[in-house]
Amino acid sequence: MTNTQSYPDTHHDVSSNTILGFWIYLMTDCVMFATFFAAYAVLHNNTFGGPSAKELFDLRFALGESLVLLASSFSCGVAMLYAPRQQTGKVLGWFAITFILGALFFWMGLYDFSRLIAGGNTWQSNGFLSSYFTLIGVHGLHILVGLMMMIVFIVQLIQRGLTGRVLRRLTCLRIYWHFLYLIWIFTFAIVYLIGAR
Repeated sequence: MTNTQSYPDTHHDVSSNTILGFWIYLMTDCVMFATFFAAYAVLHNNTFGGPSAKELFDLRFALGESLVLLASSFSCGVAMLYAPRQQTGKVLGWFAITFILGALFFWMGLYDFSRLIAGGNTWQSNGFLSSYFTLIGVHGLHILVGLMMMIVFIVQLIQRGLTGRVLRRLTCLRIYWHFLYLIWIFTFAIVYLIGAR
C-alpha cells in the first residue's frame, strides 16, 4: 500500500515579504547613519580655528525642529490607526498634517543651512562642518524622499482607496517616517546637545 500525502500549495505572503525587504533596507540605512555619526564624533573638534558647535548652533532652534518632527511622527502614527478601519478621510487628513509638518521641518533645515553658509561656514571650512553638513544633509534628503513618497501614496489613496497594496505602502511609509525621527533623536543628542556643552 502506498502512502501518499498531499501538500497545500505554498503561499507567498507578499505583504510580509515587502515589509521584511523594507526593514532590510532600513538596516542598511542604519549602518550608513552610524558611519556618519562616527565620522562626526571623530571630527567634531576639528574646527581648525573656526567656530565650534557651541558658537554655531542654536539649541532652541534645533529643539523646535525636533518638536516639529515629533509632531509629524505622531500624526503619521495616528493616520495609520485609521487605516485598518478603512476610514480613508481620516487617513488622508492625518497624512496631510504629517506632510505639512515634515515640509516645515525640511524648510527649517534649509534655513539653518543657509544661515550657516551666509556666515561663511560651509562644508569646505573644516572637518567638523564637513561631517555636520553630511550628516544633516543626508537626513534632510531622506526627509525629502519621505515627503515625495507621501505625495505619491496620498494620490494612490485618493484614486484607489485603502486597498491591500496601498495599505502595505502606507505601512512602509510609516516605518520609514518613524525611522527618520529616531535618527533625528540621535542627531539632536549627538550634534546639538553634546555640541552645546
